[in-house]
Amino acid sequence: MRKVLLIAGMFSFSFIHAQKKVAPNPVDNFKTEALSDIQSDYEKYKKIALTIWDYAEVGYKEVKSSALHQQTLKDAGFTVLAGVAGIPTAFVATYGSGKPVIGILAEFDALPGLSQTNSPEKQSAGKDAGHGCGHHLFGTASVAAGIEIKKLIEEKKFTGTVKVFGCPAEEGGSGKVYMVREGLFNDVDAAIIWHPCDTTAVKMTSALANKSAKFRFHGIAAHAASAPERGRSALDAVEAMDYMVNMMREHIPQESRVHYVITNGGKAPNVVPDFAEVYYYVRHPKKDEVVDIFDRVVKAAQGAALGTGTTMDYEVIGGTHDVLLNRTLGEVMQKNVERVGGVTYTAEEVEFAKKIQSSFNYKVPPITDAATVKPLKQIMESGGGSSDVGDVSYTVPTIELNVATWVPGTAGHSWQAVACGGTEIGTKGMIVAAKTMALTAIDLFNNPAVIEKAKQEFTISKGDYQYKALLGDRKPALNYRD
Repeated sequence: MRKVLLIAGMFSFSFIHAQKKVAPNPVDNFKTEALSDIQSDYEKYKKIALTIWDYAEVGYKEVKSSALHQQTLKDAGFTVLAGVAGIPTAFVATYGSGKPVIGILAEFDALPGLSQTNSPEKQSAGKDAGHGCGHHLFGTASVAAGIEIKKLIEEKKFTGTVKVFGCPAEEGGSGKVYMVREGLFNDVDAAIIWHPCDTTAVKMTSALANKSAKFRFHGIAAHAASAPERGRSALDAVEAMDYMVNMMREHIPQESRVHYVITNGGKAPNVVPDFAEVYYYVRHPKKDEVVDIFDRVVKAAQGAALGTGTTMDYEVIGGTHDVLLNRTLGEVMQKNVERVGGVTYTAEEVEFAKKIQSSFNYKVPPITDAATVKPLKQIMESGGGSSDVGDVSYTVPTIELNVATWVPGTAGHSWQAVACGGTEIGTKGMIVAAKTMALTAIDLFNNPAVIEKAKQEFTISKGDYQYKALLGDRKPALNYRD
């Protein structure tokens, strides 16, 4: 009898233990609900993204794009504060109360000179700009993720505050820098961001710090044939500056990048130009090096003016920090993007992808790479581009995801990227991003220890550096695209 009772007791213990093991995980249930909700709204978010793709508004001119995102968030129950940080198209949409405060960042500016249809052959859409960096997808996915988190808070699944930040003019206008400078991120515990790409991976590579300016030279107009001695050419000054900066390249750190375009070189060959302008970017992995190199570029401009008998002034247009990476948040996001998975193509999309890849003049990766989620990398301190998210990352722990919204091998800022962004290939990637950001936010709302660990890592990485905007105290350059 005792043996029977012992066996029965063991069975009872095992049964109870098994019950505990299979008990439902509420956080997992929240995630399952979020995945289903976002997928069910696929067509809704696709329509929003393609509408903004068609608007193709450049930095600080994104009036219709910003308004559409704001209205979508208002309709979902957010309180929207528009025109923040002195920028008409910037906004902060808020829902909930208390801690934690999780920020989700949205962008929506297009690039000038990249008009393109959604054809796999180069074909202008007859516009002045195009979404060559996929920000129409970017902003829409962020709005979608924010709305899902709001729904879960409203249903009392968990508590806290979600904020969707409408961030204009990432492409050279440094929109987020003014928002950081305004203190809009001061109460945020963690920031989540994503970016269109040709692969899917949690971003563990930093960006280049960047400082940009327009240098303007003023001379004296004269007839270039009958009285050239009376003139002082502003274009000569621009060319002299460019020549000196190009010689300077040999004597700056090899990781540096300096690029320029002459935005105004005069109007007629037989008139000595009395005005000329050149637009410069200076980049380096370290913000301090950027400032030093930029100061040398300014001296070259001053020397060019002195040597050509002209005068010079310059306007700092933008300035962004490198990105302070956060491995803690990266590990959380990695698990979630692996759960969501990459982007799979239909047979027709494969044909589209092949035609896109045939336009490249370099070796291309397999099309199936779009379906692959890359493993989490070790932190790398240098990157190829620049982003004003760097300034956010020096204010609050920040994590970024890249998602394959473009055919593998596609470079950003290209007509091919614009074309992909106007198709289901882009929309599918956008939904992957929205789902991953929502799942990551759910983890942060439900695990305070992760936020605390991310903050500790942030404090160590930042060290004793006190944030200071590289663009100084200037007002937003609202007309920098004019």
